[in-house]
Amino acid sequence: MLLETEVLDAVLARFAPSTAEKFIQEVFWRGYFKGWLEHHPSVWTSYRDDVSGLLERLNADDELRQRYDQAVQSKTGIVCFDAWAHELVETGYLHNHTRMWFASIWIFTLQLPWQLGADFFYRHLIDGDPASNTLSWRWVGGLHTKGKTYLARPNNIEKFTKDRFAPHGQLAAHAPPLSEATAHSRQAIGRADTTLPGDTVALLLTEEDGRPEELFSDLQPIAGISLLATEGRSSLPIGERASAFALAAVSDATQRASRHFGIVVDAPVETDDWDAKLTAFAQANGVKSLVTAYAPVGPVAEKLAKAKDSLARHGISLFERRREYDELAWPHASRGFFALKKKIPAILEDLQRSVAPRLL
Repeated sequence: MLLETEVLDAVLARFAPSTAEKFIQEVFWRGYFKGWLEHHPSVWTSYRDDVSGLLERLNADDELRQRYDQAVQSKTGIVCFDAWAHELVETGYLHNHTRMWFASIWIFTLQLPWQLGADFFYRHLIDGDPASNTLSWRWVGGLHTKGKTYLARPNNIEKFTKDRFAPHGQLAAHAPPLSEATAHSRQAIGRADTTLPGDTVALLLTEEDGRPEELFSDLQPIAGISLLATEGRSSLPIGERASAFALAAVSDATQRASRHFGIVVDAPVETDDWDAKLTAFAQANGVKSLVTAYAPVGPVAEKLAKAKDSLARHGISLFERRREYDELAWPHASRGFFALKKKIPAILEDLQRSVAPRLL
């Protein structure tokens, strides 16, 4: 599992920041989206509510159901779109440029709700991320950067697929921005725990962070547990590729944590009841404190928030540690990307001075 800082480290070891400026900015886009959603969590809850309502509508609206099924089953008749829908399900991945084309066609040509498209992506992408996925779909539709949309153009598709696809006459010629009734106000980012317990602790691993040996290098947990929240991405079935990737990633983190800390870390399991699972684990190991990586807005954060209250009732504390990269980037991600972009040189300097991770 690679951290953003490791990617930046590798690049800055070979190139000057000015030479690699554009690439570095692209790395920071992930941190920008995650930080922005931390500032506007109602966007996520609204998206979740919208998907639930739209799934109910699919059961009542035969015309919408037919158009939706054609899209997700590669039967729209738009050759490029159908090929990409098939590729997504079969491989769990699409190139970034293709994701933009796909989302644009979904919204403006097929005129399907963007939330159902985002749900389709999130269920199948092996790199599915609550912030990047949700906000990228909103960006294409003109909701993230108000009024700015992305239109998939046949000539662009033809050029960058090297003539594999040329959907002339099949795509929408205009991309009017979407609108929404809800005003998502900005709020302060939730505070992570800066002081971790001094007593005996146990480690909780989730799919939000796969590098526990580095994040908790100053601690010595006595046991560990790993839980999955992949099924929490949607009420519809999660793609086999996405599920397998998440399981493999957490299993890898589990094995490395076991070796690094010299402890037994339970193999990852998928469960709806994190409360009972974590309480039983803590009690069985005689610990009053669990430590885990901070989970930004998404299914893991939802599970942790609920579990934290339940654990507290049993006298067990749950501590979340946030990475320094996020601490430095997220405060500048409350508006447009430009505000964070201006801070990138200063953030890189701060990271160079930090103890872990250390940039070259």
